[in-house]
Amino acid sequence: MNAPANNKLDTPVYIIKSEKVEERYARGWHCLGLAKDYTEKPVRLDYFGTRLVAFRGLEDGVVHILDAFCPHMGADLSRGCVKGDSIVCPFHGWTWGGDGFCNDIPYAKRIPPKARMKSWPTTEQNGLLFVWNDPEGNPPIPEQHPQRKEDYYSGEWSDWSMAKLTIHSNCRELVDNMADMAHFGPVHYSTVKSFRNIQDGHCFTQHMSGGHEILTEEGQIFTSVATYEGPAYMTTTMTGMLHGQEVVTHLLVTHVPVNTEQFDIRFGVMMKKIPGLSEADNAAAVAQYTQMCMDSFIQDVDIWNNKIRVDNPLLCDGDGPLHLLRKWYSQFYMDLASIPDSLKVHKEHVTLPRS
Repeated sequence: MNAPANNKLDTPVYIIKSEKVEERYARGWHCLGLAKDYTEKPVRLDYFGTRLVAFRGLEDGVVHILDAFCPHMGADLSRGCVKGDSIVCPFHGWTWGGDGFCNDIPYAKRIPPKARMKSWPTTEQNGLLFVWNDPEGNPPIPEQHPQRKEDYYSGEWSDWSMAKLTIHSNCRELVDNMADMAHFGPVHYSTVKSFRNIQDGHCFTQHMSGGHEILTEEGQIFTSVATYEGPAYMTTTMTGMLHGQEVVTHLLVTHVPVNTEQFDIRFGVMMKKIPGLSEADNAAAVAQYTQMCMDSFIQDVDIWNNKIRVDNPLLCDGDGPLHLLRKWYSQFYMDLASIPDSLKVHKEHVTLPRS
């Protein structure tokens, strides 16, 4: 007997498209962790497909970041030492200022006029260090400077508790989570009651509420507002429950690409101190809730490390606005003059959970 025309076997097999990723890294501020961890001791950073060196000037107190390989004979400056506001090459003693210019060669009568290397713009905000990347070499865009969190400076919150993870995938996989409502149940033990996304210039926000098996107690509502400021720096304000007490936290989830197939995530938790608790008890509560947040977040990691990049995802009506998100995210990989107005305007999308 012939199968009917609408038999499932007549449906063509869906072919996944996964294009090779261009080696171009997103324009914007990228968080490098706690600012206090960067001192006069040079720090090696393998990011953006190259090697960098970070050091804090002894006189100006500013963290400077340079390309790490000395243009003289190729030595790694992260193995050198800091002198004043400069770093000294361990090979021949050439000294490079935080501005990227060579300012001393101990055995030369004059410095070659071409003796300049790339200096990367940096800034500190909310106790964090940021580096600016732009494939076109443009300076930082003022309105995209990381927003100041007054809570961090108020004394009413804990300091950041930080962890770092390396993911063997393209960093777009992390950003996709902002629109992916459907993964919160299977991966993060959440029951989503409401889910909304907002695109606004260089920012993209996710509003979510519902239940959570780890971060709140049975019958209580868990709320989350997560915002990407640019392509790589996301903070989330969450409310949950711990031993019958409401807990308010700021989470940090930020990434820096090592290359197109690998990135580092820095995950941080800052918690509002609970009134009536001693400093020691608050510290213990922060440690416990941080571990709970990490237990929830870490579920993504095994998936990221074992999935492929899908450029044409097969979506259903219960998925969030993945195409809206990816179009927004694409602006950071375009030349500044090429960004269409459609990616700059305010847009909202509500995804309705299945009742």
